[in-house]
Amino acid sequence: MKRNLAPLGPKADQDTVRRSNLSLVLRAVRDEGETTRAQVASRVGLTRAAVSSLVEQLLGLGLLTEYGKAFSGQAGRPGTVLRVAHTGPAGLGAEINVDYVSVCVVDLAGTDRVRLTEHLDNRGTPPARVLARAARIAARALDSAREQGLFPVGAALALPGLVSDGSVRQAPNLGWSHVPAEEIFAASLAERCPGHGVLPVGSENEANLAALAEFWFGGLDPIRSFVHVTGETGVGGALVIDGELLRGAHGFAGEIGHVVVDAEGPECRCGSRGCLERYAGQSALLRAAGIEEAGAGAGVAELERRATDGDARAVASLAEAGRMLGRVLSGAVNLLDPDAVVLGGIYRNLMPWLSPAADEELSARVVSGLWSPGDGRLRASSVAGDAARGAAALVTAGVLADPVAYGPERTAD
Repeated sequence: MKRNLAPLGPKADQDTVRRSNLSLVLRAVRDEGETTRAQVASRVGLTRAAVSSLVEQLLGLGLLTEYGKAFSGQAGRPGTVLRVAHTGPAGLGAEINVDYVSVCVVDLAGTDRVRLTEHLDNRGTPPARVLARAARIAARALDSAREQGLFPVGAALALPGLVSDGSVRQAPNLGWSHVPAEEIFAASLAERCPGHGVLPVGSENEANLAALAEFWFGGLDPIRSFVHVTGETGVGGALVIDGELLRGAHGFAGEIGHVVVDAEGPECRCGSRGCLERYAGQSALLRAAGIEEAGAGAGVAELERRATDGDARAVASLAEAGRMLGRVLSGAVNLLDPDAVVLGGIYRNLMPWLSPAADEELSARVVSGLWSPGDGRLRASSVAGDAARGAAALVTAGVLADPVAYGPERTAD
């Protein structure tokens, strides 16, 4: 009987196996933070001699450093401590949102080494101008990175809306439609910093990248399956299942902000009516609380202040948004059976007022009976779970996957 099996690839040759083992060792050192050759060998299942040879090559590529001695308390010579180099290849990430642009550079260890954020009202602004702003900020970040001995080998854009093949097909809150974002940003960046060479540029939905950053850096271990919801002007969602981002057949999975709560509800920018975003997005929250929208997050900060002070209207607006979030999330939990639901963006600081109502809805509607209020499955994201960092780490993931492709000759200019 025929089955839908993936085609078999070519047999791995010696070079392919070695490159794979180099990646294995480099990722093992990165994951441990500090370790020894013997500890790496034990973890990855290779002989100490093989690991030592691979480590020497990674040291030569400038991707690992060694220092000091580690004493195990057992017989034999102490091992030299290994860690991922803090200089060399790095990744650049740029998040473009409705009211800000944030750019960061991360090293191979995942450390956020450069961070530049500008609060800009991007609504109604031509896409080329917004992307040029992002490129200008990115050029400054590249200069700062070079001063630290870092050489970004690529850039990734975190973009709102439906993103595929380097373009934003639709971003209702920005008013973008069929915008070739990668191409525009790459050309603008090359124009502003010709001395850095031409950086390859990738792109991904911003909620997806925030979820990846949360998974990689947010301390979710041992959780490997979760729904991630990001509250901003819009409401973005992403699905991580067994440690892998679930993109869907066309790359558009996770558009939870446009799940319909009420078919007769208010009109949404996407063209539908009664979307979750119209009840739990930033604009909806502030409007319900009687707060005027302001730049640089001032409106959300005021909402938090009023809720802390017990303002009835602010507390009620957050409770209603929590209820709507819980209703929609219960469907996602019933469908996907994740370990947890993680709320990020503006929701992180508003959790004390959002979560009780959301938890109540989840407990009432999750059919497995495994959800109960306060059990920790509904949680706030960490400060590490932001889209710009996820974008930059997406670039460094390429270095970790194939270290040989990013040797000194690639990063020296």
